[in-house]
Amino acid sequence: MYEGKFYRLLHPRPTVVIVTKCPNGRFNLMPASWNTPVSEEPPTIAVAVDKESYTHQCLRHYKYATINVPPIDAADLIYKLGTTSGREVDKAAQFGVKLEPSSKIDVPRMSGALAAYEAEVYKEVEVGEVVLYIFRVLDVWTAPGVADQWGFDFKKVNIPLHGAGRAFYRVDPRPVFAKK
Repeated sequence: MYEGKFYRLLHPRPTVVIVTKCPNGRFNLMPASWNTPVSEEPPTIAVAVDKESYTHQCLRHYKYATINVPPIDAADLIYKLGTTSGREVDKAAQFGVKLEPSSKIDVPRMSGALAAYEAEVYKEVEVGEVVLYIFRVLDVWTAPGVADQWGFDFKKVNIPLHGAGRAFYRVDPRPVFAKK
C-alpha cells in the first residue's frame, strides 16, 4: 500500500494565485494547486480552499476573485504567499506584488501573471476540511504572445506545477501526441 499522502500521486498540479477582497479592505493572495476547470457552459473553475484559511473568510465576505496563472519564475513568491497568513500581513505589500485593475470586477489581478480569470462564486460545496469554490468565469485576460487557442506556448513561457512543499516543476515544452 502507498505510504504517502494520497493526493501526491495526483501531483504535480498547476498552481494559481487567488486574489480576494477581504473584510479589512485589503486584497489577499493565496496559491492553490487544487484547482480544475469544471464546465464550459457555464464556464467554471473549481478551487479547494481550507475552511480555516483567511481566503475562505474573504470569499464569504465578498464573492468575487481573480484566479491568476503565474509564471514558473514566481515559485519563490508562490511559496512565500502560501506560507504566510493574510490575517496579519498585507501579502501584496510584504512581498512587493503589484496588482492591476480587472475589467469586469473590482478585485485586481496580479501584475506579471501569464493569465487571469475574473470570477464570481457560483457554488460552494463543503467537503471535509475544505470548501470547493466553483467560480463562474466572467472574463479571461492573457499576457500578449503567451497563448493561442490551444493554451500556453510552452516554448515561450512556463507555469509552476506544484509537487509538495517547496517543490515545483516545469511543463516539458515537447508535446507527446497520441496515435490516431
